[in-house]
Amino acid sequence: MGRYVVRRLLQMIPVFIGATLLIFLMVNVMGDPIAGLCGDRECDPATAARLRHEFGLDQPVWQQYATYMGNLFTGDFGTAFNGQPVTELMGTAFPVTIRLTIVATLFEIVVGIILGVVTGLRRGRPVDTGVLLLTLVVISVPTFVTGLLLQLLLGVKWGWIDPAVSTEATFGELIVPGLVLASVSLAYVTRLTRTSIAENRRSDYVRTAIAKGLPRHRVITRHLLRNSLIPVVTFIGTDIGALMGGAIVTERIFNIHGVGYQLYQGILRQNTQTVVGFVTVLVLVFLVANLLVDLLYAVLDPRIRYA
Repeated sequence: MGRYVVRRLLQMIPVFIGATLLIFLMVNVMGDPIAGLCGDRECDPATAARLRHEFGLDQPVWQQYATYMGNLFTGDFGTAFNGQPVTELMGTAFPVTIRLTIVATLFEIVVGIILGVVTGLRRGRPVDTGVLLLTLVVISVPTFVTGLLLQLLLGVKWGWIDPAVSTEATFGELIVPGLVLASVSLAYVTRLTRTSIAENRRSDYVRTAIAKGLPRHRVITRHLLRNSLIPVVTFIGTDIGALMGGAIVTERIFNIHGVGYQLYQGILRQNTQTVVGFVTVLVLVFLVANLLVDLLYAVLDPRIRYA
């Protein structure tokens, strides 16, 4: 297991370098970031040249990337065009988005798996059909429609929640935004769990456990559910990074100043340092989440061992 972890960590290095290089190149072709620093008027040549030199934009792209990576390993993610270090923006944005992601992930795990187990054990019955139709509707409706609808009904019309989340962004305030963020993923987890449960309940090891006289709850939790969760864990593990990076729409709807908000502002203002810095951390989240998922396989299925 130890050698496998070391090997996976070494494999992350070229993936990380390649992903950050691609992101850096894509951000640098968005346009001239200096053009937006002078407001509606065009910057005069002397001011534009000074700003490009100050932010290192007068260097070749490969040299800018090499400088950025060198500073990155010292913990320096650069400075935004407003003079604020990117690490300070991260310090205020990531805790908010992490709380939002935790709420969304809990909805996925608790609600999604429970609904998947119930429908998988009652395949073909009315409850199964109803949940399948409901999940299909959730998948079909865009997230911004779900968010705006819940905000209008729960926040504006009925007054059950505040339409906008406060700057503190407590867990209580993030319940509805977390549900909106997790809605599509929750539907997929439900359908994936249902399919896996329905397939594995016909396996030999389940029939053997029933024939041995084991209680029904033990057959489901210790044998059926444990093996059925492998594809579900794979989806949830990779979805954590997607939730953090894909929170732009949800955070804009509920006025949450998290990672999505900062990415939106960075793209709007063509602030390359902010965008590249935040996406770099999200790449690390993806890589670590995938490693943890692979390690969880051995916990869920004792037959899986890593040399």
